[in-house]
Amino acid sequence: MMKKIIIGFSSLIVLVIVTLYFTTRPQVEDDGSYKPSALALNLTTVSKSDFEDVSYTKYQGVKSKVLVIFTEQKNLLMKNGKMFSTGNNPIESLLPMLHLKNAGFDFEIVTPTGKPVVFEMWGFPQEDEHVNAIYNEYKSNFEHPKRLADFINTSFPDIDSYAAVFVPGGHGAMLGIPEDRNVDSVLRWAHKNDLFTITLCHGQGALLSTTLDDQEFLYDGYRMAVFPDAIDEMTPMIGYLPGYMTSGLSEKLKSLGATIVNTEADNTVCIDRKLITGASPLASNELGKLAANTLLKELVYGVGEAAAGYR
Repeated sequence: MMKKIIIGFSSLIVLVIVTLYFTTRPQVEDDGSYKPSALALNLTTVSKSDFEDVSYTKYQGVKSKVLVIFTEQKNLLMKNGKMFSTGNNPIESLLPMLHLKNAGFDFEIVTPTGKPVVFEMWGFPQEDEHVNAIYNEYKSNFEHPKRLADFINTSFPDIDSYAAVFVPGGHGAMLGIPEDRNVDSVLRWAHKNDLFTITLCHGQGALLSTTLDDQEFLYDGYRMAVFPDAIDEMTPMIGYLPGYMTSGLSEKLKSLGATIVNTEADNTVCIDRKLITGASPLASNELGKLAANTLLKELVYGVGEAAAGYR
């Protein structure tokens, strides 16, 4: 009897180990990159987002445009040489856009060289009617975005038409954007002209561009929410990332003088002067509401955000 119990228990352990092995293995895509494992997708993605369809008083003034800087790159190199299949996170991109659009704003879609926007389509909330609607509305813009350098050449003088710059998250925001001098130019243009800068999760990698050519970090002394490096270091255990990242983001920002207000990958959002940030995909809805309400307060009612705050 005891022998049967031991055999049965051993078989159960083997079954659990085999199941974990296969469900936590990152999945290979056609180009050799890896998307998250079945377990990681089950834990970190949703079929329907938490978008709240808020009724805003629509902005009807001249500063109605938001510049959105997307990534055009897909594969992020890990320390072990494997490539993570990434891009911009759909929820982190489209929920803030939904709120801003509902508040009366429209978008100028750009990528660094004008190549199509890359989304983490494995994380797309397929059953979300709101997300699907705005994705389809701007699909042509995503497929044929403007080149960032062309925006700088043609639209910088048109400052009166713009209210904000938005850099969506997703690990893809760490590809090329932090090293792009045009991104630095845009962020400094926004800062100089008192526009809002909105970003979340890994989108704050764009802020690193302001240190290129040994410049002082533009956001030294700012409070911000950002995706914690500690969480990125844990995700390979469930097969979300196919390896460890070559460099972190939150600790780098902290070393440059930023104060990070969150320790978890949660729904924390933060505003400090004209910088509006969110901690993770879970902050997408809250970031969208904060951005929409903040822009409306300033542009419609003339009420600015003088102090830093987060929730």
